[in-house]
Amino acid sequence: MDQRNQNIIKEGNSEDATEGQRQEFLSMFHQAEIEFDLKNHLLEDLNQTKPSTKPRPFFDELFEKIWRNRIIEHPETRRKNQLLYQLAQLAAILVIGLFIGYYLNPRTKTSTTLYYTSLAPKGSVSEMYLPDGTHIYLNSGSEIKYTIDGSERMREIFLNGEAWFQVAKNKDKPFLVHTSAYDVQVIGTIFNLKAYSNENEVVTTLEEGMVNVKSSGNFQLAEEIVLKPGEQLIFNKDLKNINITEVNTKWFTSWKDNKLVFVNMSFKDLQVLLERKYGVEIDVVDQNILNYHYDGIIKDETILEVLDILKQTLPIQYQIVGQKIVIQRKAEAERRNL
Repeated sequence: MDQRNQNIIKEGNSEDATEGQRQEFLSMFHQAEIEFDLKNHLLEDLNQTKPSTKPRPFFDELFEKIWRNRIIEHPETRRKNQLLYQLAQLAAILVIGLFIGYYLNPRTKTSTTLYYTSLAPKGSVSEMYLPDGTHIYLNSGSEIKYTIDGSERMREIFLNGEAWFQVAKNKDKPFLVHTSAYDVQVIGTIFNLKAYSNENEVVTTLEEGMVNVKSSGNFQLAEEIVLKPGEQLIFNKDLKNINITEVNTKWFTSWKDNKLVFVNMSFKDLQVLLERKYGVEIDVVDQNILNYHYDGIIKDETILEVLDILKQTLPIQYQIVGQKIVIQRKAEAERRNL
């Protein structure tokens, strides 16, 4: 790195830097031609810095989070090498961004609540561990924002999508999940929560332990609802009503093991499920098809194998048109082909 750029870094990173020197320093991170030299310089500077005698809990928690979080994709939904490379680049940018943010402003990190975001792209399932040991699976098309120290020292999660939680026990720091309808509070529990913002139902299925379903800013309950293992709570956003039933929880959590079980599911819901699981777009030509119902299990089948099974049991046909799967009734398809 030339002497001029070294001087910019030195002046811009000093405690008495002017606003202009600071901006000139930060602008270096947007110059692709010096990115490699800049990062090397920062790493060398960090290695030469004497360890601080003061505790740095934020950095320790951040390092543990980055080290322990990982994304896995099941074989039949595995992307091409290009996508994996892009995800790796994205992860690298995230890590260096967090590192640089802390490097430049270490004194501001302990006074604000830090939130992190994790997601599972369509066609994949993501697995992760929070720094407190909580184990989470994110279903396709899901996203969570979380913090270790939320309001009132809670572990807070904001969920849009579906997630399976095995919450690490900590009586001093309850675990709170916010959805678009209600909140779910636990201490140490295994449960599944389906809360896609574009779907009409929010569903909590309890496997082990106990959860409290609480009011949120979007919906007020007459009182908190306590669920027991094997119980499922369904909230309908339109009707504003709640239904609690006993269910076989494995039917609703098998997605994390790459298996989908559905009983008397409408084709309308099945269409959403297939689009989400396989990352495809499905166009149903005849809307009457959406009223069909289907029982089945999907495990290792590809999307084409699933469609072949469906057309053997339902009066439908499908064809691939460009990047879209088009489904129509069999009689109509045969008539058009005449």
